[in-house]
Amino acid sequence: MARYNNSRKTWQYTEEFKAKAVQLSLLENVQVKEVAETLDIHPFMLSRWRKEYREGKIVTDKRKKITSIAQDKKELDRVKKLENENARLRQENDLLKKWQRFLAEEHQNDLDSSKDTQ
Repeated sequence: MARYNNSRKTWQYTEEFKAKAVQLSLLENVQVKEVAETLDIHPFMLSRWRKEYREGKIVTDKRKKITSIAQDKKELDRVKKLENENARLRQENDLLKKWQRFLAEEHQNDLDSSKDTQ
């Protein structure tokens, strides 16, 4: 197990350091634990940095990933449209179930009335 020499002090790592650590850990045949031990950081910290890297919070070229507002709005509109369609289909499904129950009751009533007349 690695000896974390700086366990009592909170270190502030630069974005470049984090990005390079993540890039090293993404190489083939390299384990997160090995990179963390080499850099004298906790493996959990490196895993967290990897997650932040995937989310775009840590970038290699000092530029934040900017998502287009138009693209976000387009995606939100698409989700809203799908939610509305889902609600409509649920209502249609419920209506069909009620209609099926109604027809079954009518059929049962017809059978009951035909038994009474015999």
